[in-house]
Amino acid sequence: MQNSREMTKLAVTALEDKKAENIKIINIETVSTLADYFIIAGGSNRNQVQAMCDNVEETLGRAGYPECKIEGYASANWILMDYGDLVIHLFDEENRLFYDLERIWRDGKTVSVEEL
Repeated sequence: MQNSREMTKLAVTALEDKKAENIKIINIETVSTLADYFIIAGGSNRNQVQAMCDNVEETLGRAGYPECKIEGYASANWILMDYGDLVIHLFDEENRLFYDLERIWRDGKTVSVEEL
């Protein structure tokens, strides 16, 4: 749990560095075995969403966290980054509204970086 908290903090900082929009952290450990945390963040275009992904991957790699599985990088309308205890969803504006993961995972607890 401590590792997932630290990983989440680092990922949020990396996303903020690339001007990610509307970053949400959802603690899902009590509602799912998939992960401890989801991060959902948006970007305004394909290049920004890819840059967000690249920065998270680089930041967590430098911190010694294992390489993750990444899906959707080429199209960059929804990039999924799976770090085991942390799953990161990076969306363009249109797809974030369409898939509305915040609603789907509303049973999880939205937390702030400070609460981690």
